[in-house]
Amino acid sequence: MKTVYKLASHKRKHGFLTYLLFAALSLSHVQESQAGATFKIDETKWLSLGAGLRTSFTSVESVADGNWSNDFFVDNMRLYLNAQIHEYIKLEINSECQTCNNGGELRLLDAIGKFEFHPMANLWVGRMLVPAERREMNGPFYSAVHSIYVTGDRISGTPFEPADFNTTIRNDGTSAGSFGRDDGVTFWGSVWDGRIQYALGIFQGLRGGANKDDNLLYAQRLAFNFWEVEKNPGYYTSGTYYGKGGDILTLAVSNQYQEDGVGVVGDAGNFRGTAIDLLLEKVLGNGGVVTLNGEYKNYGINGYSMASRKTGGGFAMFEGNAYDVSGMYLFPQTIGIGQFQPFVRYVNVMPKSSPDRNMFEAGVNYVIDGHNARIGLSWQYGDLMTKGLNYRDDATGDQTNAFLLGFQYQI
Repeated sequence: MKTVYKLASHKRKHGFLTYLLFAALSLSHVQESQAGATFKIDETKWLSLGAGLRTSFTSVESVADGNWSNDFFVDNMRLYLNAQIHEYIKLEINSECQTCNNGGELRLLDAIGKFEFHPMANLWVGRMLVPAERREMNGPFYSAVHSIYVTGDRISGTPFEPADFNTTIRNDGTSAGSFGRDDGVTFWGSVWDGRIQYALGIFQGLRGGANKDDNLLYAQRLAFNFWEVEKNPGYYTSGTYYGKGGDILTLAVSNQYQEDGVGVVGDAGNFRGTAIDLLLEKVLGNGGVVTLNGEYKNYGINGYSMASRKTGGGFAMFEGNAYDVSGMYLFPQTIGIGQFQPFVRYVNVMPKSSPDRNMFEAGVNYVIDGHNARIGLSWQYGDLMTKGLNYRDDATGDQTNAFLLGFQYQI
């Protein structure tokens, strides 16, 4: 995600990337920036390159026999390319290793043409993040904890939006995007000295299947900054600023809607997903930083019979309520090369037609360079899932323990 100011997750073939690297290195002027290396062409043109990597080790207790699994993962591997080709026109292309744990394959993540005229009004066109709640707008690289999304076969986060239902974009009625991205346009900006931030998007949404009339998906996000104004590229967000952004209190509401956005051929339903999120970050007198994150989701489906949902197939989004709250404290002392940040978190998911799920998490981050270099260790205890990420009829009533050690690097 992120632009030259803050490259990352959000959230090409090898030959093409190699060509771009050699082309950039051949430019005459090179300068260091916060986002990797920026190659200046002239007063209005530049090219920026960066990369990000997240890896983890997980150990999960088996409900069946009490044994523990032990697995290493490459969670994300991203290459970032940002450029300015005109005073008001920019370009962003990011890639993701979408099948890292099955051999690895680089695929297109973002492809955005940006018309940025004024803080109040800007237009992005292409493949980008669909405006949603803060967790989606943070992406994995700018979230406050490593395991913000579902990990393995347990609950570790609230249900996904349509664009995160599938990891690949397909036209067979099973996909509405990939990694929170979709093809479309977003009109965004801010007013009142940046305190009110908005994003309005129109996207492809569900492709084929139940959406036989090719109805579009509409997405909106509106945020109000009560204290300091959050500073991020575009309409992106962060789960913490480690105190570097001052005292922050931001409340936001988001909504997504698509007619015939869920279901199967012959049994479609209209999807609506509404969320409210809050970030509070306070720098204390001793230099320590308190951070609180919270979100509430309400998803509704009009149509799409229960009989079809239980048989599976098609596009079966979550329906019900969910919330996720977390709190953390960043100690001001530097120990070794970083700072310790203990945290606690609770997730509750309440589907309309199946049992509730809960997840408790406690851990500590070792923050070396903000979101650019961080290690996280946590313990999770929660309800076991057996099918999919969107919490349909897949609760077993069993709970299990898990430990996670995560590493994050980016430049």
